[in-house]
Amino acid sequence: MIRLRTFPSPYLCVLGAALLSLTLSNVAAQTPPDMIAPSGLNDQFIVSFVPGASAAERVEAARRAGATPLADLGLIGALSVRIPGDAVLAALQADSAVVKVTPDRRIFLLQAGPGPAGNNLLAETSEVVPAGVARVGEPASGAEGTGVGILIGDTGIDWTHPDLNVSTDTFDAFGGDCMDRHGHGTHVAGTAAALKNGIGVVGVAPGAKLYCGKVLSDTGSGSDSNIIQLLQWAVEKNAAGAEPPIRVINLSLGRDKQDGDMDGPLREAIKAAHDAGVAVVVAAGNDANTEVKDQAPSGFPEVIAVASTTAEDGGASKCPFVARRISADTASYFTTDGAFDQDSRIGVTVSAPGGTRESINIFCRISCEGILSTAIGGGTTTTLGGSAACGTSMAAPHVAGLVARLIEAGINDVESIRARLRLDAVNAGTSPFDSSSAAYTYDGEREGVAVWHP
Repeated sequence: MIRLRTFPSPYLCVLGAALLSLTLSNVAAQTPPDMIAPSGLNDQFIVSFVPGASAAERVEAARRAGATPLADLGLIGALSVRIPGDAVLAALQADSAVVKVTPDRRIFLLQAGPGPAGNNLLAETSEVVPAGVARVGEPASGAEGTGVGILIGDTGIDWTHPDLNVSTDTFDAFGGDCMDRHGHGTHVAGTAAALKNGIGVVGVAPGAKLYCGKVLSDTGSGSDSNIIQLLQWAVEKNAAGAEPPIRVINLSLGRDKQDGDMDGPLREAIKAAHDAGVAVVVAAGNDANTEVKDQAPSGFPEVIAVASTTAEDGGASKCPFVARRISADTASYFTTDGAFDQDSRIGVTVSAPGGTRESINIFCRISCEGILSTAIGGGTTTTLGGSAACGTSMAAPHVAGLVARLIEAGINDVESIRARLRLDAVNAGTSPFDSSSAAYTYDGEREGVAVWHP
């Protein structure tokens, strides 16, 4: 996710050769938004066991080798552990009950800290349909996601917010109360399912029930094992008769894909959720220099990966080298993309608004106006206060809300949902339109922008 009212792009729009050569040296030194560090959690690993090993046997094997058990990952027959040294690692790898030992990799949002509470006056006096919600289709009677649970796997949710209907049944990987003290999770939750109640904002699926899953800390960092625990919790809750059932999980997070990830524990857990009928919607990523196939979890075939576009036309360009404005449905300057492959099912399923609009300033840089949504502390995010955000983190929950509405309409199989999203996408074949950013390259497919078709 990218916070700030208008976030200056680290990439230049396409300019005349002289200006470009003058400034490229500065651009090269800057870091794209939300770059994901590939490292693991140093001494934390995920140990996968042979089929049939019980939870007690997994714990015993870990302790026998000298490792400290942390969390049982029974969904995939694994255990997260702390391994104090190479000798313990070798002992675990030598155990006949152990299939593999995988680093517990980090997933995190690179943000300075929690956003402001937002504009409470707006929340108290009016209700707004954000531009992104309007672009994908305002909710209407019979198309509000009623009877569907959407689990937000993020920094938590401000469950005291009057515009959010959050279940009291929550998951917190850190042992807390699932309260969002960062702002990202509440922002995502509001886009997916803010209530249609006369205050604040309206989400894509206001009739859905939100479930809170805190897998990222108050500073925006987490791990593969946190996400696996969340997926396990959702599958178990559904098996126990959760009402409404958790049918959609939104993960606005990610990291670089590593060797072994396609056969690794995170993908195993996502596959288990997919096979249990849960649609996992994932932000594609915020690095225009990469493709979805190189990211995790957005690069797994079982997820619905969502890239980012603009919801509305931007202001007139102030750059002397670029005459045209940035129109609605243009690929966001920061978005990771990647053509969808029908055989492997890897790639961007569909795009959706990850920013309200983009404009080109007098310095020929692109700025993004953030998505209006709910904010921690009550009220809404606001461009004036700086808490409205741009990013594929904001694009994904638009699609999560649409998925809830499709399920309400009777489309239940995850792959049928994916097919319907692609079929319904507006301007497929012509959008997303090319970004003016020099970092943008056409990925070979214009998958269209997600919209609701009754």
